[in-house]
Amino acid sequence: MKQHFMMFAAYNQWANGRIYDAADDLNDEEFNRDVGAFFGSLMATLNHLLVADRIWMKRFTGEGAAPTTLDAILYRALPVLRTAREAEDRRIIDWIGGLNDKALSGRFTYMTVSDMRTVSQRLAPALAHVFNHQTHHRGQAHMILTVLGRPSVPLDLAHFLRTEEGRAFA
Repeated sequence: MKQHFMMFAAYNQWANGRIYDAADDLNDEEFNRDVGAFFGSLMATLNHLLVADRIWMKRFTGEGAAPTTLDAILYRALPVLRTAREAEDRRIIDWIGGLNDKALSGRFTYMTVSDMRTVSQRLAPALAHVFNHQTHHRGQAHMILTVLGRPSVPLDLAHFLRTEEGRAFA
């Protein structure tokens, strides 16, 4: 199970990098343009992904800053947002690398952000949710980039597994 989540953490880092690479030449107007995605713009969508990961990592580890709303804007400029994203991806990889089977099969308890209720659940399904959530919103980021006239970015897990970074998990 640990290898499975290590693969998804590495994939997550790789796919996030590809999205940020594709967005690198957007001007401020494009980056902030509301194109009708769930969070509107690429800026807000990428912030949401970082916000959600920080909330989950605070729940998992008890450490780090955790925004109090899912639509919080942490960084308005792409370069600063990218630096924060890269640091969070490394944090996730390092944390999962330190888990053992007992921890992965264990439970944890946290307070939800949206309706302030206490939830207790197993760690492994929560981790699966975190990576699925990333994939879901990265798909929206991909759509935003396409609407903005950028080329389609291959983000498939199978594509990752054929890369240098992914071969260790293939």
